[in-house]
Amino acid sequence: MKKIPGAKKPELTELGRVSDRISFLYLEHAKLNRRDSAITVIDDRGEVFVPAAMINVLMLGPGVDITHRAMELLGDTGTSVLWVGERGVRQYAHGRALTHSSRLLETQAKLVSNVRSRVAVARKMYQMRFPNEDVSDLTMQALRGKEGSRVRRIYRDWSTRSGVEWSGREYDPEDFNAGTPVNQALTAAHQALYGLSYSVICALGASPGLGFVHTGHDLAFVYDFADLYKAEVTIPIAFTIAAESNEDDDIGRKTRLAVRDAFVDGKIIKRMVKDLKFLLNADEVTEETDLLNLWDDKLGLQKNGVSYREFKDNDQE
Repeated sequence: MKKIPGAKKPELTELGRVSDRISFLYLEHAKLNRRDSAITVIDDRGEVFVPAAMINVLMLGPGVDITHRAMELLGDTGTSVLWVGERGVRQYAHGRALTHSSRLLETQAKLVSNVRSRVAVARKMYQMRFPNEDVSDLTMQALRGKEGSRVRRIYRDWSTRSGVEWSGREYDPEDFNAGTPVNQALTAAHQALYGLSYSVICALGASPGLGFVHTGHDLAFVYDFADLYKAEVTIPIAFTIAAESNEDDDIGRKTRLAVRDAFVDGKIIKRMVKDLKFLLNADEVTEETDLLNLWDDKLGLQKNGVSYREFKDNDQE
């Protein structure tokens, strides 16, 4: 039997929980390989080892070459892999998530497929942004207007506090450098937040595309979820970085580093896990579940891997 080099595939119970992992790592212009249970990253500055099982999301930017063995390890450890554009501005593709259970996904699908339950989840999201007000009777139109006013007020307040001029959220996805410094910082900060939101959503087994407020896009729920944290995390960071930077600074890189530090210091990953379970009415999500059953409309779940005999409706069991 041919011996496969490197460490054996880890069991699900051996992997770090999503709430205990490092938020994200962005890499560009580097070669990635595998050595045992670590990813090796090589560029013109040298080589470093990255423990794959302790990262939530790996963002691969331009100029990255990655081996099949490295991708195999990342898949086995449940690390979400995002292929992104320069400075992480645009997401092109992603890898497999940590959980093998579909329980949370099924719950999410039920909630989003019913108008009443969908509105209820959307109101939960808005209620989290207005903790001192009751929004339980507001329509979606009223909630959108209320949120729009809140966001405009936040931008104005941070413009005043930081001394950074604010003329509105304007950016060109095709040209990062065309935006004002604060808009560049906002783009970089929000993209990092989207990456982490995506990783948490997928790692717990939910769908990034089944949104409750946003809809019609494969990242609709990511936008829903990330909006809960922008006012607290990414908007303040973006205005602070813009105020402290000069024209020679790499605002994208400075912003990503600041957001990364905020993710660690604020323990936002554990908070995201808790918030996601709250929104989807999941008191407990088992990340180790690896069960595959057969669905039956009359008998309920049936065992997989069993050879069933031909059965007719009038047969007596």
